[in-house]
Amino acid sequence: MAEGDQGPLLNAEDQYHVGIVSDDPAATMARLTESLGYQCADLIGGPVSVSLPGKDGGYGDKDTTVEIRAWYSVTTPRLEVVQSIPGTVWSRADSGLHHLGYWVDDLGATIDALEAEGYAREAVGKLPNGQPYWAYLSGPTGPRLEVVSRQLQPIMEHYFTTGSVA
Repeated sequence: MAEGDQGPLLNAEDQYHVGIVSDDPAATMARLTESLGYQCADLIGGPVSVSLPGKDGGYGDKDTTVEIRAWYSVTTPRLEVVQSIPGTVWSRADSGLHHLGYWVDDLGATIDALEAEGYAREAVGKLPNGQPYWAYLSGPTGPRLEVVSRQLQPIMEHYFTTGSVA
């Protein structure tokens, strides 16, 4: 590392899933089960408040609610299969690989650091109180990144262990 380099913006050990956006999640999960031995948990999701870039590219110009439908594998390495939503960041990627998901301790600082490195904020999920808890960012090369507040990790670990949000 060069002098003054703070190291990587994200740590490999914090990468916890690979996201796949699919027009037919049931068929995708069936293929993952039949071909690769993956088992998926129950549906997780629902209406999520998000901020999206506006026409001028400015972040937060467009707040909306999106119906997110996703299934995570209980098998590792962890996969996330997301129902596509045409015309949004949740559109199917040609390669099938949509994003790499990472836990982060400070969501705002991580977003700022990634943007300083040339990543563009595409969507930010918000809790009912308006607090951001995850974000999608795209870079000039490579897959999209999803950074998720580590505060959500205990809830997701319970879901991964039991296969249910109940």
